[in-house]
Amino acid sequence: MEVKIGVQHAPREISIESAQSAEEVEKAVTAALSGTAAVLSLEDEHGRKILVPADRVAYVEIGEPATRRVGFGAAL
Repeated sequence: MEVKIGVQHAPREISIESAQSAEEVEKAVTAALSGTAAVLSLEDEHGRKILVPADRVAYVEIGEPATRRVGFGAAL
C-alpha cells in the first residue's frame, strides 16, 4: 500500500510502501488527527517505523495496494 504524508513546513512529502491495510492506515491517521494520539505512527514494508507529530500532518494520501513486482527488483 502506498502512503504519502504531507508535513507542514517541509518542502517534500513522505512516501512509503506499507504492508498495513488501508483500514489500518486510516485508523492510525484518524486517531492522530482526532487528538487521541499525539503522533502518527506507520510501519513500512521493511519493518521501519515512521513517526510524524500529529499537529504537523497536512494531508495523507492512501494509494492502492501494491502489486507484485516482477523483474530484477523482485528480490528486494
